[in-house]
Amino acid sequence: MAHFEVQDLSFSYPAAKEKKALNAITLAIEQGEYITLCGKSGSGKTTLMRHLKTVLTPHGERSGQVWFEDRPLAEVPQREQSAKIGYVMQNPDSQIVTDKVWHELAFGLESLGCDQRTMRLRVAEMASYFGIQTWFHKNVAELSGGQKQLLNLASIMAMQPTVLILDEPTSQLDPIAAADFLNTVRKINLELGTTVILSEHRLEEVFPSSDRVVVMDGGRIVADEPPRLIGDRLMELESDMLASLPSPVRIFFGTGSRLTCPLTVREGRSWLSEEFAGTEIREKSLPGEAAYAEPDKPAIELREVWFRYEKELPDVLKGVDLKVEKGKLSAVVGGNGTGKSTMLKAICGVVRPYRGKILIDGRKLTQYKPDELFYGCLAMLPQDPQSLFVKKTVADDLAEMLSGKKLSQEEKREIVSHIAEVCEVTELLGSHPYDLSGGEQQRAALAKVLLCEPRLLLLDEPTKGIDGFFKLKLAAILKKLCDKGVTIVMVSHDVEFCARYADHVSMFFDGGVVTTNTPRRFFSRNSFYTTAANRMSRHVFENAVTNEDVIELCRRNRP
Repeated sequence: MAHFEVQDLSFSYPAAKEKKALNAITLAIEQGEYITLCGKSGSGKTTLMRHLKTVLTPHGERSGQVWFEDRPLAEVPQREQSAKIGYVMQNPDSQIVTDKVWHELAFGLESLGCDQRTMRLRVAEMASYFGIQTWFHKNVAELSGGQKQLLNLASIMAMQPTVLILDEPTSQLDPIAAADFLNTVRKINLELGTTVILSEHRLEEVFPSSDRVVVMDGGRIVADEPPRLIGDRLMELESDMLASLPSPVRIFFGTGSRLTCPLTVREGRSWLSEEFAGTEIREKSLPGEAAYAEPDKPAIELREVWFRYEKELPDVLKGVDLKVEKGKLSAVVGGNGTGKSTMLKAICGVVRPYRGKILIDGRKLTQYKPDELFYGCLAMLPQDPQSLFVKKTVADDLAEMLSGKKLSQEEKREIVSHIAEVCEVTELLGSHPYDLSGGEQQRAALAKVLLCEPRLLLLDEPTKGIDGFFKLKLAAILKKLCDKGVTIVMVSHDVEFCARYADHVSMFFDGGVVTTNTPRRFFSRNSFYTTAANRMSRHVFENAVTNEDVIELCRRNRP
């Protein structure tokens, strides 16, 4: 018996009736399957997943049918849906409803009317299974992003659902926390037989675990294959979604190998060993980068910066020292809860350190007036793009940024039209910002921030929720800004993006910057905070950190 059957489902949002968010979708999901949904931002992944639970189904024009366990989903009682269909959202904070960890675990069971004995047993079981015992009595506000997302998953699993739907659950997690979370999801699928339907842009961890990979584009399903065959199918279609596949798959197709396509880093290492078996490796490394040197006149400088949110709480920033070179893209990586985002807030004056100095272009931050600091000088894209949206349409939100400028209406329209084109949100201008997918919101927020024309741009997780195809365009936008002299500081968990496009990379740990170096020197020396390409090739090549690096060294060493 199929868990879900989607039959000829089409859907369009009220603000964009002429554009179908879903277009004649037909899909069957068997019990116990692990299905990965992937596609560009706005391809319809989230919209499709929300149609699998009626309480989350968006408002709009709909045709077609969704069946759950041989019944129309609309006829399945809400209580049964709540118990059987678990849904984990993209943003951990948007799903948490109580103030204590133990209460959050029990909340769903309380809503279902479980008796006290059953409730206590299931809460204890989930806390033990997910390793929550050590923070069982904590306030939810004290948890890191990874802990919050794990808590969401545990509170849903306490209701013993038969199907688990996850909408980009790792978008706000660092690589290590993301891997741990996805390993737990896989364990649930294997050990409990729970059906998993998961949408994700970072496919490295989920790809090899999947029974099928479903690729969406423009509201349609364009490919539905086992993971080892999906690359061949996308090659046939000449789809740019190849850019989103895991590194081992992209490197395999980039080299034109005739061996079996690897899916994991381990398989990739074996494939490289087999590819070069009996061949002398003539060039083990690419030309080295110049050693990192601190800038003499940094655009941004932090000297011994200390900060805590409340007097009784521990310090979040602990003597941060950092110099950011003018006109460069500087990336900051590190685990959840180490203080990276707080550092960005300190640089733009949202929070005030109680010790240390922050200098912008050699001048103390405290000497800047707000008008002077935020008009044409400094702008920040926050981790939650929704916090920037205050109007009913994307067009109105963008136009708001020009309200203080002496420009004609025609000039304002031209500027908004240009920035919308650059950030690929032209088709979204008439939509409500909250109707957009996570990736579309990120692009719209970036467009709004760029309208400030800043000299200093702070980005907090700018690649969150966006597809691999737009990442290429985002990199081009950032490169163009740097060429114009704009200084960019980017906090990111996306190590692949940082390795490929950053000029410098800093490691943030325990409230401070541990080290700063060039990408190749930084990532080639790490074991976990490094790229899949580096982990896959380091037994053959010495300093390859991007897919392009590995492909180039393969080409140079081919007989």
